[in-house]
Amino acid sequence: MRTDTTGYRLLSIDIVRGFVMVLMALDHCRDLLHVDTFADPLNFDTTTTSLFLTRWITHLCAPSFVFLSGVSAFLSTQKHGAGNGTFLVKRGLWLILLECTVVNFGIWFDIHFSVLLLQVIAAIGFGLVILGLLVRWRVNSNILLIAGIVLIVFHQLVPALLTGDGPQKILFHLFQPGLIPLSGDHTLLLGYPPLPWLGIILAGYGCGRFFQQQEAVRKKKFLQIVFILLGCFLVLRITDVYGDLLSWMKQSSLKFTVLSFVNVSKYPPSLQFAALMLGIMFALLYLAEKYGSVLTRFFNLYGSVPLFFYILHWYFLHLLMFVVLFFQGFGISDFSFGFNFPPYRYFRATVPG
Repeated sequence: MRTDTTGYRLLSIDIVRGFVMVLMALDHCRDLLHVDTFADPLNFDTTTTSLFLTRWITHLCAPSFVFLSGVSAFLSTQKHGAGNGTFLVKRGLWLILLECTVVNFGIWFDIHFSVLLLQVIAAIGFGLVILGLLVRWRVNSNILLIAGIVLIVFHQLVPALLTGDGPQKILFHLFQPGLIPLSGDHTLLLGYPPLPWLGIILAGYGCGRFFQQQEAVRKKKFLQIVFILLGCFLVLRITDVYGDLLSWMKQSSLKFTVLSFVNVSKYPPSLQFAALMLGIMFALLYLAEKYGSVLTRFFNLYGSVPLFFYILHWYFLHLLMFVVLFFQGFGISDFSFGFNFPPYRYFRATVPG
């Protein structure tokens, strides 16, 4: 099953995608199976170092998926020309449809679809639709790179200008997550607002040409980007003037203070978040280019079929969760399917005593 946007394969892309897929599964294992799933793993009043890191490290997943989707779209367009834009639009619409049906059922197990959750698959789908149209119009990749950077840097300034109801409310949710009432008892839960993530996919497309360079040149470019992005993150975070709404604070220990320093906002992805996570992603790309092993081949297996793995892991983890609950003494009557917060918790009873 082809899951990327291109017939062109680059091993390092698949390796990094496979690695972040494994991290993603770790995050969702905690959501579904951890005994304190209601506790926020990023809350320093209640978390532990290991629990914090199981959540924080998975912040790498979404920006990597989205950025590399843009890279793959560029490589595909270089092979097939402007006509590839139509394929990207169709691909994007297909991903949005999958998110609204197969993926949402896998998350909630709610046959009524009372809550429609739009996450990373829909964000990639929206990005590919817009990107496909721009490719059809033969917009230069350098212009798309600039547009992507502008969105990444400045998107968080826009919501403050869009207060009140009316048309501006719709525009507000293009930049910010939130609950949007639909008809009847149905609600749209926008987890990944489209435009901030569009910036990341456009930046990926604009950087696609780096992936076409010779291996030695490519590795050098990746390393340069790592230092640029992580340097920008450090400057922004130390000054703490702009780039993230979540300021870091001195905590009860040096260890937690360091964790606070790297605890950046994902919803929506702040400038500091994007700089840090994409910097780490490029470091992984560099390492994937430089070193080869059985481990990298293992990650390559998952990275070559990311959509298949993404859908499959939701259903597998839910079935595993039900097995655990049955062994704890719960029955079907104890399960409450549909929206709960956190969104991956379905049973409403306590362990039978």
